[in-house]
Amino acid sequence: MTKPTTTNTGIPVESDDESLTAGRQGPILLHDHYLIEKLAQFNRERVPERIVHAKGSGAYGELVVTNDVSKYTKAKLFQPGARTESLARFSTVAGEQGSPDTWRDPRGFAVKFYTEDGNYDLVGNNTPIFFIKDPIKFPDFIRSQKRLPGNGLRDHNMQWDFWTLRPETAHQVTWLMGDRGIPKTYRHMNGYGSHTYQWINATGERFWVKYHFKTDQGIDFLTQAEADRIAGEDADYHRKDLWEAIERGDYPSWTVYVQVMPVAEAEGYRFNPFDLTKVWSHKDYPLIEVGKWTLNRNPRNYFVDIEQAAFEPSNVVPGIGFSPDKMLLGRVFAYADAHRYRIGTNYAQLPPNQARAAEVNSYSKEGAMRYHYNDPNVPVYAPNSFGGPHADPETAADGGIWDFDPTIVRAGYVQHAEDGDFTQAGTLVREVLDDAQRERLVDNIVGHVLGGVREPVLSRVFQYWKNVDADLGKRVEEGVRAGLDSSQG
Repeated sequence: MTKPTTTNTGIPVESDDESLTAGRQGPILLHDHYLIEKLAQFNRERVPERIVHAKGSGAYGELVVTNDVSKYTKAKLFQPGARTESLARFSTVAGEQGSPDTWRDPRGFAVKFYTEDGNYDLVGNNTPIFFIKDPIKFPDFIRSQKRLPGNGLRDHNMQWDFWTLRPETAHQVTWLMGDRGIPKTYRHMNGYGSHTYQWINATGERFWVKYHFKTDQGIDFLTQAEADRIAGEDADYHRKDLWEAIERGDYPSWTVYVQVMPVAEAEGYRFNPFDLTKVWSHKDYPLIEVGKWTLNRNPRNYFVDIEQAAFEPSNVVPGIGFSPDKMLLGRVFAYADAHRYRIGTNYAQLPPNQARAAEVNSYSKEGAMRYHYNDPNVPVYAPNSFGGPHADPETAADGGIWDFDPTIVRAGYVQHAEDGDFTQAGTLVREVLDDAQRERLVDNIVGHVLGGVREPVLSRVFQYWKNVDADLGKRVEEGVRAGLDSSQG
C-alpha cells in the first residue's frame, strides 16, 4: 500500500497535483500552506557550496591498525588492533559543484575518524605538499585559481601570474603539471596529511609526524587528452567510479604509513620540517606502517552524509597535536569558521559530524537548528557548584604545545640548509621522474601555458621553469614558442 503524502510536520496532504485556487480560473490562494511549504523549501534546498573543494565524493569506511606505533602516540585509534569507523571526502580544489571531475587540479583527501575520544579529522590532499607556506596568502591563491570578476571565466594567465610571483609554488606546480595532476580515479591516488603534526606517547614524549595513505589499487592517471574527453562525456566520472566500486563490493583500500621525526632533530634538519612546500626524505625518515584503511559503505543520502560533512584540522584527540606549520595553524581557525557560515553554528550535531562513541559534555547552547541539548539540571556555565562538567588536564586533547620564541614578528620560516623554493621541485624532475614522465610534464605545461598566458607573465613562466631545471625550462620555452608561431602562421 502506498504511503500517504504529508507535510513536513506529518499532516496528510490532499493533493500533489493541483494548487488551491479561487475557482478554476482564479488566482492561487496564499493559504495553500502545502504549496507554500514546497516552494519555500525548494528555494532553500541548497546550502552555500564550499569556497574551496566544492565538488566532491565520499564514503564511509574503517581503519584497522596492523602495526604497533604506541611508542610514538597514545592516541587510541592508533593502538595495535584498534578498529575505527571513518568518513572520507575526496574533491577537486578550484572547481564549482558542477565542474568536471577530471580537471587538472589537486584532490582533497579528508578523513574523519569517529574515535572513542571524539572525532579526529585529518584534512589533506593527494599531494604531500602545497602551493604556499603561510595562510595570509591563501585567499589570494584561491582567487587566482577561480574566475575573473568581469567575464566570469577561469584564466590561465591569472594562475601563472600568481605562481610565478610566488616561487614557493614551484614544487606543487611541478606535481600538478605531472602525471598525478589528474588521477585516473579517486581509488588510484595516494592521500597525505600533508602538514606536520605532533604525536605524544603515554610518557609525554613528543614526535613530529607526517601521514601517508598509499593506494592499494596502484597509482594511475589520465592523460590530458583522456581527461578532456571524459570531462565532456561524464562530468561526474570520479564520483560514479567510487560509488560503483563500493556498490559491487570492490572496496578501495589504502595502507597507512607515517614518517616520524624526533623533536630534537627538527631544528637541524636540512629542510624546515614545518614548511608545507617541502617533503621529508624517505631515506632520512622511512615510512612506518600503521594499518589498513578501507572504504566499504556508500552514503545513504549524498547531501546529508557528504555535502553536510564538516572536516576541520582543529579536531585532534589525546595523543595528537599541532605543530609550528603555519598553514596548519591557519586552517585550525578557518575550517570550523567556514562550517559555521555554510551549514550553521550547530553543524557538529548533523549526522556525519556527530561524535559516535564519545560522551559530549559541551557548554555550547542554543543557536539555529539545535536539537541536542544538556539535561535541564546541568548548569550552562563553568565553573559551577552543581556537578556540571569540568576541564581535566589528565584527559584533555594535547593541541599545540611546543617550545617557541615568544617574540611577536612577521617573518617567514627559519631557512635550513637546503630550503630553496626550487630545490625539491628540481629534485623531483631530475631524480624521481623518468624520461616519459618528464616528456608528459613538458607537454602538460606547454598546453596549459598556450591556454592564454601572455606577457609579462609569459617571460616569468619560462624563468620559473628554468629555475626548477634548466633543461626543463628550455624545453618548455621552445614548445611554447613553437605553439605561438604555429598559431600566428
